[in-house]
Amino acid sequence: MSEAVPETAPVSPYAGFTPLAPSDEKLWAALIQFGGIGSGFIVPLLGYLLLGKRGPFVREHAISALNWQITLLLMYFVSTILTIVLIGYVLFFAILVLSIVFGILATQHAHRGQLYTYPLAIKFISA
Repeated sequence: MSEAVPETAPVSPYAGFTPLAPSDEKLWAALIQFGGIGSGFIVPLLGYLLLGKRGPFVREHAISALNWQITLLLMYFVSTILTIVLIGYVLFFAILVLSIVFGILATQHAHRGQLYTYPLAIKFISA
């Protein structure tokens, strides 16, 4: 006589992750956006990997910042190539200014609890 094995409910992939409070989500989202200014894609990538499952607001901001930083890498690469014809130096400076300005705007939006979409960002990663 064989015993029936009781079926268990499937475990959610989010099991074990404590959701962040809304104020904590805003703080982490703002730190991720601001961290991208100085570190490039490192802080947004870490924010996505470590905090992405703890709240949708943090995940959206981390993806937004990561897409922006990858776009910036491509822009810097193109401007480096264009330094051969000297326009690359002007383009490099313009990209630097845009990265700082858009990073500060994104940080402010995150701190206020609003989503921010970078105007020139290419969507490499989607939610």
